[in-house]
Amino acid sequence: MIPLTHKDRSNFSYRIKEKLNGWKRLIFSDRNSRNLFLFLLLNLSFAFVELFYGIWTNSLGLISDSFHMFFDCTGLLAGLAASVITKWKANDKFSYGYVRAEVLAGFVNSLFLLFIAFFILSEGVERLIEPPEVKHERLFVVSVLGLLVNLVGIYAFQHGHGHSHGGGGGHGHSHGGGGHGHSHGHGHSHGGGHGHSHAIADDISGSNSQIMRGVFLHILADTLGSVGVIVSAVLMQMFGWMIADPICSIFIALLIAMSVLGLIKESILILMQRQPSALDRALPQCYQKVTGLAGVYAVQDPHFWTLCSDVYVGAIKLEVSKNVDPKYVVTHARMIFESIGVKQIYIQLDYV
Repeated sequence: MIPLTHKDRSNFSYRIKEKLNGWKRLIFSDRNSRNLFLFLLLNLSFAFVELFYGIWTNSLGLISDSFHMFFDCTGLLAGLAASVITKWKANDKFSYGYVRAEVLAGFVNSLFLLFIAFFILSEGVERLIEPPEVKHERLFVVSVLGLLVNLVGIYAFQHGHGHSHGGGGGHGHSHGGGGHGHSHGHGHSHGGGHGHSHAIADDISGSNSQIMRGVFLHILADTLGSVGVIVSAVLMQMFGWMIADPICSIFIALLIAMSVLGLIKESILILMQRQPSALDRALPQCYQKVTGLAGVYAVQDPHFWTLCSDVYVGAIKLEVSKNVDPKYVVTHARMIFESIGVKQIYIQLDYV
């Protein structure tokens, strides 16, 4: 093995430094990703505080809440990485860009959270049968601090949760160049099927909205978990109910599971290329409108899928008469689907 020279080492460290500076610029260029990074640091710091306090007080409720916070940190980290990766430019090999990173991050994070929820639930049931002695007098202060940390998170991310900044808002722009039909000798005309497909990735700004909604739900579950620990500490202090601690931890486990079910279902449906649920009622109406266009007989082989949150792509084949105006059909059909939020539509004309 050839040893690295001083010049090689300096070049390597320079490249690493440039890479880190590039990530830093991307993180701090966007309000949501900047808030996400700062809250990640705050959450991670407090997760350690909760864990040590939980071990010190022998409170499963506090330990389980700290593990929930650790796994929320992995969720925040995955969300942060996804929010940065989704900003990477499209290229020849990734023609749609890297916007699907958010779906993968959500899916992997969901599996981790379900695992930890099951672990906490089983431990809680075990402690429910034999409640241990818990030093509840030490619980209250750290639980209140945890609640305050999560309230900071709710305040920081309620904007990201409440407002979607992109995606299918009924005014999508097609970048496929679909207004021109190319007639081929075998009787098929294609509109918009081979335009600059990677251009759609450059127009996506709403993919982060799903990441932020997921982050908001996690923090909300964390907040309720902190409230649960506070309630159990009060019950143990006032009534000596040691059973309150395992009940609280079971409650936290159920919150984790419930907060993640929606996310895992959504990510699975996207990865399985299901037709977007938001378009289930609108698409049949669009098919009727398209068949109402002059010279269009039928809609065949419709395929619609979700690229990332609120960004829909589709492809259809239209049976049309031989003397139809292809530009008229393709343009109007594209407008019909764009009106319901389909970002890009590939249209094939089949002359009958």
